[in-house]
Amino acid sequence: MATTQGTRSGADGPLAGRIALVAGATRGAGRGIAVELGAAGATVYVTGRTTRERISEVGRSTETIEQTAELVTAAGGTGIAVRVDHLEREEVRALVERIDREQGRLDILVNNVWGGERLIAADLGSGRKSWEVDLESGLRMLRLGVETHLVTSYHALPLLTRRPGGLVVEVTDGTAEFNRRYREHLFFDLTKNAPIRMAFGLGEELKDLGGTAVCVTPGFLRSEEMLDHFGVREENWRDAVKAVPDFAVAESPHYVGRAVAALAGDPDRARWNGQSLSSGALAKVYGFTDLDGSRPDGFAYFEEVVFGGKQADVSEYR
Repeated sequence: MATTQGTRSGADGPLAGRIALVAGATRGAGRGIAVELGAAGATVYVTGRTTRERISEVGRSTETIEQTAELVTAAGGTGIAVRVDHLEREEVRALVERIDREQGRLDILVNNVWGGERLIAADLGSGRKSWEVDLESGLRMLRLGVETHLVTSYHALPLLTRRPGGLVVEVTDGTAEFNRRYREHLFFDLTKNAPIRMAFGLGEELKDLGGTAVCVTPGFLRSEEMLDHFGVREENWRDAVKAVPDFAVAESPHYVGRAVAALAGDPDRARWNGQSLSSGALAKVYGFTDLDGSRPDGFAYFEEVVFGGKQADVSEYR
């Protein structure tokens, strides 16, 4: 896997000596963020529920937290895998105590726990009213995507705020502007809007302590699960564009990873405090690119072309 661009990486990187926790780093955006933080020199604790010995309810054995840690280390950082269920408060507390014991600090917290895609497909159903779906599945989605973030912040923020300059990144699906639209399912809509508000609230709480909180979303993400859905791999992902033209604006998980690494390395990151940000928009500010050297802006494409009716080729948004 390629890593972040630039002349410095690993021990010489802009995040050398920084300690990060990426909660929910088994696959997708979480893995991309963890690897790119490592490429910038950080020590990254990566958590998730799927290990080489144990598979979570997501049901994918092809990605594990051990793999993610190895990729972080290969990129130039130090990856440390810890199996954690972020709904289990004692497990989260023990994780933070371990980071404190081993490092004595926490500089970057990324709340990326999710794992609810299967609930959308299996139990919530497109076009069904909130009272027609399986209630337990809807509540499970909220627990996976909202409660996990709250539990992790509760235990991790005392360590992160021990010194000024800490960064909290809430990861979601959709910018605040994009999510003004109804996201098809009430439970999904609530789950993906909550991190935006959490970043705003945490920003208010952290600013007097010298900390920053933001919400970051990737665009049309080429996650492992999405690639499998379209029957392609990262090497030939463009083959799926024939069936789904909008997929031409898709981005790799490294792109949002580079967005988070850029934020973490920006001494003026407090200017973003409390805001909802996207990988595509941040690329225009910080100058990073995706693996292929392009700068896809998925949300601009969907806002202007798909929903806005603008006549434009998708290539204009890469």
